[in-house]
Amino acid sequence: MASVFDYRRRPTLTVHVGELTIGSDSPVRIQSMTNTDTNDVERSAEQCLQLAQAGAELVRLTAQGVREAESMGMLRNSLRKQGCEVPLVADIHFNPRAAFAAAALVEKVRINPGNFVDPARTFRDLHYSDEEYRAELGKIAATLKPFIALCREHGTAVRLGVNHGSLSDRIMSRYGNTPQGMVESVMEFLRVFVAEDFHDVVISMKASNVVVMVEAVRRLVVAMDAEQMHFPLHLGVTEAGFGEDGRVKSAVGIGTLMNEGLGDTIRVSLSEDPVAEIPVARKLVDYITSREGHEPIVGDYCPGYNAVTPPRRAARQLMGCRSPWVISSAMPEEITDALKPDFYGEQLPDLADAGLLIITPDNDNIPGSLLQQLHELAANGSAQPVVARVHYDDADPEWLQVKAASDLGTVMMSGLCDGIWIDAPFADPNEVVRLSFGILQACRQRMSKTEFISCPSCGRTMFDLQTTVRKVQQATAHLTHLKIGVMGCVVNGHGEMADADYGYVGAARGRISLYKGKQCVEKNIPEDEAISHLVALIKSQGDWADP
Repeated sequence: MASVFDYRRRPTLTVHVGELTIGSDSPVRIQSMTNTDTNDVERSAEQCLQLAQAGAELVRLTAQGVREAESMGMLRNSLRKQGCEVPLVADIHFNPRAAFAAAALVEKVRINPGNFVDPARTFRDLHYSDEEYRAELGKIAATLKPFIALCREHGTAVRLGVNHGSLSDRIMSRYGNTPQGMVESVMEFLRVFVAEDFHDVVISMKASNVVVMVEAVRRLVVAMDAEQMHFPLHLGVTEAGFGEDGRVKSAVGIGTLMNEGLGDTIRVSLSEDPVAEIPVARKLVDYITSREGHEPIVGDYCPGYNAVTPPRRAARQLMGCRSPWVISSAMPEEITDALKPDFYGEQLPDLADAGLLIITPDNDNIPGSLLQQLHELAANGSAQPVVARVHYDDADPEWLQVKAASDLGTVMMSGLCDGIWIDAPFADPNEVVRLSFGILQACRQRMSKTEFISCPSCGRTMFDLQTTVRKVQQATAHLTHLKIGVMGCVVNGHGEMADADYGYVGAARGRISLYKGKQCVEKNIPEDEAISHLVALIKSQGDWADP
């Protein structure tokens, strides 16, 4: 029997954050985070005002300790006197005392289940008996119950924010640094909140790896559904990066999940001025939610979230190609020489003879239509290689990035498509080709450039992040086989850059520590010497290639 698919959001509880509501009965909310020193109340208030004026509906600030939490109370009073009602969120790591202080002063507190009760991660391989493991769970309930009581007293909402790479040693000892471990980490906390009948909770599952982020969120929703939990979701790709890369990775990850009806509030995390995040998030939300009320898609497949992101089906050979393809109607010679795509404009007449099938959307819900066709082909046993072609009339690069990455990223994340064709006649052909390869890289299906993982900056950052990211990119951009993390502080350091091959991490003001994987190999290098040390480290490990 044919099913009918119409874009709609997953039903959730309504969470109150001050006067703001989050959940499926409310619009998808847009938020950001300051990069100021939280104790500099005047400067932080100025940036909060800028973010609110740009369209941020929540603003998060780092609260490393009680002093920063108290500063947020003063900041909140300052904003209210200026007529700004934007709710404030205290970002807590490793310090429950700061969370307790903030719960009485701001509208929402974000805690990380990976470090709120369990000790700081050391990446040691620990072993627990079942009895010892249950005892550790008892510690979670004992710590959370008074915190929940305080939040209830003050009407404070909570965000349970899990990051890939910041799981506790206890969780990783049993589940590994995996999406499954991320889910179990947050479910342990959620069960305590539910037992205490406290439901003003929003959940985030973030990773710099888009595939991990998408799978973690999908698994979480399945796990919550199994226990009749319906909490709203905050979506974001953490450490998404700078410029086009940050926008594409965010649009692929957030867009894939929103296209499945998931997500009630989002942040596009860029290594830029926080205000630059807001218009990207606004475009993404407006574009995807504009599909509400489109003509339903009728067929044998109903797109929706699955617990596991499927691997790409075994690559079919076509003219000797084994990788996902980029097809462009205008592929400049210098781009083809640099990236060596498998097909471009001049070859298109030959592709049909070779058995390539090109599909196009026939519905306003572009990814839904393409996925429907792909599933029908798979169900019918088709072995033809398939390329999804979508036409965009956008000339504005950011709009094109958001639309193409959210549409075609969703399709490529399905594991059923072999290539993409962005038909954008009003855009620069060079930008279209670069964008196409960026989408494939965000989906971890074809690596064509160095993968840079950089945090969005906050009050903990120990150096000028934007300038540093550019310098690291200039020194290492030719190392297309590597993933390099540039992280502003130890909180977002070697853990949250997760699967980076090398890491450049702020250790103190003017000081940098370098990592090979999760192992710190050089500590407290003067900042002006750090990039040369990074290059020397990469060379010493045999990973360097001359440009």
